[in-house]
Amino acid sequence: MAGKVIIFDFDGTVADTLNVILGIANGAAEEFGYKRVSREEVEELKGLTPRQIIKQSGISIFKVPFILRRIKTELNKQIQYISPFSGMKEALIKLNQQGHILGIITSNSEENVMDFLEINGLKDLFEFVYSGTTIFGKSKVIANCLRKGNFSPEDVIYVGDETRDIEAAKKTQIKVISVGWGFNLPVALAKMEPDFLIHQPEELVEAIASLPDK
Repeated sequence: MAGKVIIFDFDGTVADTLNVILGIANGAAEEFGYKRVSREEVEELKGLTPRQIIKQSGISIFKVPFILRRIKTELNKQIQYISPFSGMKEALIKLNQQGHILGIITSNSEENVMDFLEINGLKDLFEFVYSGTTIFGKSKVIANCLRKGNFSPEDVIYVGDETRDIEAAKKTQIKVISVGWGFNLPVALAKMEPDFLIHQPEELVEAIASLPDK
């Protein structure tokens, strides 16, 4: 394989969705029985894992799938207001031009991702969009993606913004690049020892270029 297979997380990695998702989640707080979260409190949550966040919020684990479904549905109504992180589109174009295969694995809906890619002129850069992650089972979804695409782990790089992305990549024995502009704080990501921790999309091309072919 001439290029790498680069799999991106969507929310917080490619798309800057945090503020919109926060608004939707707060709007559903009373219905689902959890407390609203301020922008300041979100910064505190950025150092926590998904399990810790759910425990701290008091949300019943059984309600989580229904809350996520509501967020996906409402997000589609606002998808035209969501943009890629600054510098991400340029980085994706460069990676595509270099012959890498680009894909997305997300817990968001495929419809939302495809609409976002279309609106922002990114659709032709990606070979696949795989919607199917869960909060706690991301490694299984990555493994299924590798199997379906017949990708060798040594050819694959995962790019994500959360500690669970690092954990899942290590379980599936693929390289992982953590980005410091998404949900989890860089200090929390660093503790998990990703292969790379970058702070600007411009660093993505350089990080991938520095990896050995095998």
